[in-house]
Amino acid sequence: MNARPDATRGLHRILIVGGGAGGLPLATQLGEKLGKRRRAEITLVDRYATHLWKPLLHEVAAGRMDADAHGVDYLALAHWHGFRFRQGAVEKLDRRERWLELAAVQDEDGNEMLPLRRVAFDTLVFAVGSISNDFGIPGVAKHAISLDTVADAERFHRRLVAACVRADAISGQGRRASVEIVIIGAGATGVELAAELRQTTRAHAGYGLDHLDPARDIRLTLIEAAPRILPPLTERIAVAATALLADLDVAVRTGVKVTAIDLDGVHTAGGSRIPADLVVWAAGIQAAPWLAQMDGLEVNRANQLVVDRHLVTTRDPDVFAFGDCAACPWPEAEKPGAIVPPRAQVAHQQATLLVKSMTARLAGKPLPEFHYRDFGSLVSLGAVSAVGTLMGRLIGGSLLIEGLIARWMYMMLYKLHQVSVHGYYRVVLDTLGRFLRRRLEPRVKLH
Repeated sequence: MNARPDATRGLHRILIVGGGAGGLPLATQLGEKLGKRRRAEITLVDRYATHLWKPLLHEVAAGRMDADAHGVDYLALAHWHGFRFRQGAVEKLDRRERWLELAAVQDEDGNEMLPLRRVAFDTLVFAVGSISNDFGIPGVAKHAISLDTVADAERFHRRLVAACVRADAISGQGRRASVEIVIIGAGATGVELAAELRQTTRAHAGYGLDHLDPARDIRLTLIEAAPRILPPLTERIAVAATALLADLDVAVRTGVKVTAIDLDGVHTAGGSRIPADLVVWAAGIQAAPWLAQMDGLEVNRANQLVVDRHLVTTRDPDVFAFGDCAACPWPEAEKPGAIVPPRAQVAHQQATLLVKSMTARLAGKPLPEFHYRDFGSLVSLGAVSAVGTLMGRLIGGSLLIEGLIARWMYMMLYKLHQVSVHGYYRVVLDTLGRFLRRRLEPRVKLH
């Protein structure tokens, strides 16, 4: 697991694929620690040119956050923090020759910006996160939107605004109209989106929707196949979140399995049909299928790269993986054979470990093992509320928190992510600037 010294090749080349909640902080910290000091060459690869923290996509979809105002250019971050950035989707991996092939990049008009390229490496780290899993259910790909990317979230928002404007125009003609929104999957993404949509659609009505009553005419339905919402989290959180959703007039239907989605709505195993103008699919995740084509690296049924406790892939000691795209053992869990859960805090903890691992690898020292520490879970329920548990196993149990305190702590998670990328000074200035601009901007994005 140690680095392969080669005096003829210059600096050790660390290539990180994926600039998300784990990959970007890793590139930033390695750039500061190794890149700027000329101890290694750090390169980050991502298919997109800008970064937005994925847990915020539900706010973009609902219209409370403008992705353009919160996104950050990878090239700028690379310049500030001592790493290189290469844009492009992964096409091919050659483990023997140690190169990764990147697809050509086109602009919005279809013109080629960057050609097919190869990027060489000595150490390769995959941090490409996860995507939605539709489980092969008919109509999901065609008639539902999954919030995997900023483009997905913005597309949903545009459709939401258009649906509300249409319904308002129909109501203005004296006819009854409504907007039916169905969210399938009551994990954190589905629950957060439902709560956010209820609050932002109320705000939308104040900007020119004269005939649409948000409480009566915009209907939100949250569907979950499990017996309760938020299945991965504790029952205490689920109970508290269910009560808060009821206060927001979100219809919650648990124990309901979706069998198909079409133009008319959502069909269930019980034979019923739920009408829908907009459908969001948030029912499951998997790693990207192309990971199974990475030159023989071992993957599980969810396409996750199988790694050991050092986050090293099972078939190549020079290839690492972490975050949602990696299946990392979790021996401390109650269930035998469990893997660590796909959470942002896991990716953050693993990124911190890999900074130490890369330093140890360059020095020819043993790699540290990953031990997951559960700091609790928080679920946002709009601009003024959240619910979750605090500290988790650190206190031998959990402390349930909700309301404004929980919401403040949820916002702090984003600030901590920003600090890991920008540093304290930039984050303080950015936060102050956004606070001063709030009085000059509408409460929600209107287009």
